[in-house]
Amino acid sequence: MSKLLVTGGAGFIGSNFVRLALTRTRHEVVVFDALTYAGNLENLAGLENDPRYAFVKGDIRDAAAVRAVFEAQRPTHVVHFAAESHVDRSVMDATAFVQTNVVGTQVLLDAGRACGVERFLHVSTDEVYGSLGPTGRFTEDSPLMPNSPYSASKTGSDLLVRAAFHTHGMNAIVTRCSNNYGPYQFPEKLIPLMIANALENKPLPVYGDGKNVRDWIHVQDHCEALLVVLAGGRAGEVYNIGGDSERENLQVVRRILALANRGEDLIRYVTDRPGHDRRYAIDSSRMRDELGWRPSIRFEDGLAATFRWYVENRDWWERVRSGAYRDYYERWYGARR
Repeated sequence: MSKLLVTGGAGFIGSNFVRLALTRTRHEVVVFDALTYAGNLENLAGLENDPRYAFVKGDIRDAAAVRAVFEAQRPTHVVHFAAESHVDRSVMDATAFVQTNVVGTQVLLDAGRACGVERFLHVSTDEVYGSLGPTGRFTEDSPLMPNSPYSASKTGSDLLVRAAFHTHGMNAIVTRCSNNYGPYQFPEKLIPLMIANALENKPLPVYGDGKNVRDWIHVQDHCEALLVVLAGGRAGEVYNIGGDSERENLQVVRRILALANRGEDLIRYVTDRPGHDRRYAIDSSRMRDELGWRPSIRFEDGLAATFRWYVENRDWWERVRSGAYRDYYERWYGARR
């Protein structure tokens, strides 16, 4: 039986992937997460007694801690989500992004090679390609032209994974995905922020003119694609994963207001973010043609389901906003140390 080491598995996409992997496959799963501000063990609540699941608290920048988890757990595969990912925070201070996203990725690659892992799957972002004009889509051959400190750090990590394949023959793959949405997303991101503010009848801050375009994909579609790549992707390859659902930010905000039965008077236009990319769009034809994957969740359906989840799980996002979610580790694991 294969054993997956999932870094950042307590985050938004990582936790959805862990739940899907345990449901759809026979893999054992070890989550390795530093539980920084966006790492929330409540995202994995209910898995603690699953014999195929284990959690190890640790930081990918800590070479000794990484070596220890590889030696103790002997994973066959690595699925690498762990990253600083909030663009606004990178604009304020990029230091943590370079340390985690670049240095941390190299630490993992070194440990994975030493341990002889069978496959290293690096989960990246379409933001490494930069910004598109009004037409066209990013392909895997598009030039890497990052415009924010966050996307620059992810570009660096992508290239380190590429180097591990070409220099050391490591069975490594990079995926680059468009904007995710769905349950357990940290409320700093656009969709959960707008849902929470709408439910609380608070202003919804929209950058610039609100016409920045993103290609949206439901997190379940993304995670299913990752399982497909993990099983059948070609070593050394890059795979774009998109949702075929381009929307202007303002369109998304207005749809959320309609779902919440709130008026557009709650929209507040704010000064645009420095280096704010205008448009992203992903060409996923390689995923479709080589691996037979395509997204299955329509954006309108996925957004409505996501809205319902935040309505039904208000206590979750209220604990995130208050910081109380950080207590879960001590409540569950403190007495077991």
